[in-house]
Amino acid sequence: MEVIIPQKIYGDRSGFDKLNKKLKSLLGDLDVKWKISVTKKQWVKIQVEGEDSEISTNLIREEFGEIPYSLSKVNEGDVLVGRFIELGKVGYGAYVDIGILSPRPKDALLPLYWLKRTFGEKPVRQMIREFGWVDYLPVEVFVNKVEKLAQEIEVYLTDRWVKKIKGWTSDNHDKLFIVGTISENIERALVETGHSRDVKRIEELGLMETMLILKRGTHAPGIIKEIGPYIRSAKIGAIKFPHEEGKQ
Repeated sequence: MEVIIPQKIYGDRSGFDKLNKKLKSLLGDLDVKWKISVTKKQWVKIQVEGEDSEISTNLIREEFGEIPYSLSKVNEGDVLVGRFIELGKVGYGAYVDIGILSPRPKDALLPLYWLKRTFGEKPVRQMIREFGWVDYLPVEVFVNKVEKLAQEIEVYLTDRWVKKIKGWTSDNHDKLFIVGTISENIERALVETGHSRDVKRIEELGLMETMLILKRGTHAPGIIKEIGPYIRSAKIGAIKFPHEEGKQ
């Protein structure tokens, strides 16, 4: 039996070990073996076999969720967790990979008209830059429209996610969105560079996606320059606020 969960493994691939530990904790007492791999679009596939494979698969679904996989399973009104993909490639919105692999891989469009209505009249590439968005960043979306014959999907960010973004971009704390490595590697880089003291909070957004909320007065570019060499496979986006010199 197999299940494809709404997490991706890419970058330095450190997510394999981390997920394996999570599965040991979840399934350790059951008579089952599992194998972790990734699909063509890097979604995590967990194959299980053994006496308790059915109960194990159900536990995995409960713990992590499952991607829709097929376009036929996506309906208007669904709420899904996806990942930004190919940001900045088009000017009419942003694409979100919500896990459609059949009959062929298909991403959903987060349209420009909705982005402007929600975040103000500015070009999509400016929003991407200001909001610190990077490919692979997880987002929660509401399916607004599905045209199954044309194989087109339109999504909006959920109200909950809009509230998060507006909070992140208005609280005067610089933030880093780091994708492509696990949070433990980021914490190690912060310790190695002596910058743990500059971080207010570390929040895991996904298996390989982490947000750092920096303390007031700490500049995102400076932290990126320092920790970057320790997490070379990662991509980093930032929300930056103007800082008065010397003000903490």
